[in-house]
Amino acid sequence: MTTPALNIDGIDVFIEGDGPHTIVMIHGWPDTHRLWDGTVAALQSQYRCVRFTLPGFDVAQPARATSLAQMTALFSQIVEAISPGQPVTLLLHDWGCMFGYEYAMRHPARVARIVAVDIGDHNARAFLKSLTASAKWQVFAYQFWLALAWKLGGAISGALGNRMTRSMARALRCRTEPARIGWQMNYPYAMQWFGLLGGFRGAAQVDPACPLLYLYGERKPFMFHSPEWLAQVAQRPGCAVQAFHTGHWVMVDQPAAFNQCVDAWLARTKMTTT
Repeated sequence: MTTPALNIDGIDVFIEGDGPHTIVMIHGWPDTHRLWDGTVAALQSQYRCVRFTLPGFDVAQPARATSLAQMTALFSQIVEAISPGQPVTLLLHDWGCMFGYEYAMRHPARVARIVAVDIGDHNARAFLKSLTASAKWQVFAYQFWLALAWKLGGAISGALGNRMTRSMARALRCRTEPARIGWQMNYPYAMQWFGLLGGFRGAAQVDPACPLLYLYGERKPFMFHSPEWLAQVAQRPGCAVQAFHTGHWVMVDQPAAFNQCVDAWLARTKMTTT
């Protein structure tokens, strides 16, 4: 692993590759920047690959809950530092999608393309309507469990919070090493269910103007997008959707196919960027 190229607001930023286009890779729960190891290896010969661990997701560091506004401001600092004057491509997964979409909606001139993995129109009415009663219960159950683990971990027992968080990660078939998973990284769920730091009130609807590649795993009890949104993305010029016979962590379950798909789409849309 390379040493950090920059430290911005306490966040180590890694830069690998020296191509003309910059890809900013943003992970979700319960991961770190290491989620993108295989993707960086596949793309760094053609692109500058930039990645970092979200605030509070490094269990070796103090807990650091970060609001939606603070997170997008951090993204803005990082993008301005690593690609001044030139828009970047965002590669997003899970909570990285939710925070990354918000950054793209607030700063459209700084985002040339988006590759989003497994999270689509998460805050749209169409998505909520697409969920069955059973799916809504499953979403609530795992998310509230993690929000509660965050609350208990910070107020009563970090060990208890860790056990709850790691047990849920196992249940969801996450391959991240348990030692890298902790209650500290659950604060987005506390934002969702407890309104921590203002929650996600005022978050923009997911409708980026730039080209979008949406990749998702279809081996799940429910999707994180509505069928209507999927069809809309597929029909937009420069955009594409692709399903994989995987679970939520597409880049881990089928790394070769995932990397090939991303690389091919980036090559097709290269001329639309500046």
